[in-house]
Amino acid sequence: MNRALREFRRLERLCLEQAALSTMDLARSGLLKVADDCRIAAEAIEAQSPRGAMAGAIQALRQALSAARPSNRH
Repeated sequence: MNRALREFRRLERLCLEQAALSTMDLARSGLLKVADDCRIAAEAIEAQSPRGAMAGAIQALRQALSAARPSNRH
């Protein structure tokens, strides 16, 4: 799974770099769409990993605790 994650992140980075260098709007647009698809795929892989799930749970807990605290700001 880590190999696939690294590959999607590498492809995302490559597409973003090439899009920045592209002089044609159509090519730039296509590269940005592929980069976005790679990002989505990588995030899906991260969400399936135990560490990704734990990070998500910790983030949700932090948000819940911060919402439960009374605000000292006026």
